[in-house]
Amino acid sequence: MDVRTTSFALLLLVLAAIAALMVAPLLQYVMGAALLAFILYPAFERLEPYVGARIAALVLTALAIVGAIVPLLIVSLAVLNTVVSFATDLDVATTLDRLRTVATDEFGLDTERVQSLETAALDELEASLSDAVEIALSELPGLINRGIEMGVGLLVFVFLLYYLLADGDELVDWLREVVPLEDRVRDELFDEIYVVTWAVIESHVLVAVVEGLLGGLGFYLLGVPNVAFWTVIMVILSFLPAVGVWLVWAPAVGYLLLTSGTARAVAMLLYGLTVLSLVDNYLRAYAVDKGSGLHPAVVIVGVIGGIYLLGIMGLFLGPVLLAVFKAGLNVFNKTSLKPQRRTRSESAGQATEPVSNPESAATPPAEQ
Repeated sequence: MDVRTTSFALLLLVLAAIAALMVAPLLQYVMGAALLAFILYPAFERLEPYVGARIAALVLTALAIVGAIVPLLIVSLAVLNTVVSFATDLDVATTLDRLRTVATDEFGLDTERVQSLETAALDELEASLSDAVEIALSELPGLINRGIEMGVGLLVFVFLLYYLLADGDELVDWLREVVPLEDRVRDELFDEIYVVTWAVIESHVLVAVVEGLLGGLGFYLLGVPNVAFWTVIMVILSFLPAVGVWLVWAPAVGYLLLTSGTARAVAMLLYGLTVLSLVDNYLRAYAVDKGSGLHPAVVIVGVIGGIYLLGIMGLFLGPVLLAVFKAGLNVFNKTSLKPQRRTRSESAGQATEPVSNPESAATPPAEQ
């Protein structure tokens, strides 16, 4: 490598580092737009012949925005309505009497002990409220800054989604050209990435929908109010493996204990521990492992690590990135390492191959 080539390579490394620093603050939005463009691309291919690439990309981007904003508004209004209705229907005196009855009858506590616990709980609640107000006031500037950053990131997300749909073919063709691999290896890598990405997405959506619907069915049978709202919440939370729906059904056990008695609360507890937990563990393991080849433990690491690294978008991006990494390792192993191993074994076999005529082999050429 001459001096000019080395200088050019160093320049490329510097530019790559600068580009990485520029993209890093927006990484979750860039990758989220790429994943959503990947999901919407089949619809883009069907729509493009009728209206053209630009119009098709614009329509799908608009539909994606509406599909994200409208459910968010509906969920927000449902949460507000649920909180208001709960606060309106809540009778504090009756609830406290119910708690005292449960403490004395179910747990065997005496009246003085219950009163002391009640006083300690009220004092702790007052202190927590005052601390929460102070924390909120101190964190207000940071919240405003994060809100501005999120707004800019969402704007980048929308623009990237549009251009990835409109010019996605050109980007993929460019990647195929610059990837330093043989044509056969490159095509196999792209095919493997396509398969595992779709497998992870489909398996996650399947598990989330099934688990959310089963949770909603249990709520309906046991008389928990606002079943439709909690079903949607459980579908969303089901994307968190081993953490998801119990964040909803566990508080529902306490709600049923206070409002409907011990029998329904125990039934909800058993339903959550058996049906919902089994679905989360076994259906997720079956669907994810069968479709993408990822072990459920890897999926959990991908989800939790993706959330730490990429925020809420890491729910999808974390397992997808690990699946893509595994696909790359599989292709590299099949195309690079195994041929080398076979070559070495063949060379070793040739080196240790027995000589058919030892005497002629041992005879010098001059004597022959």
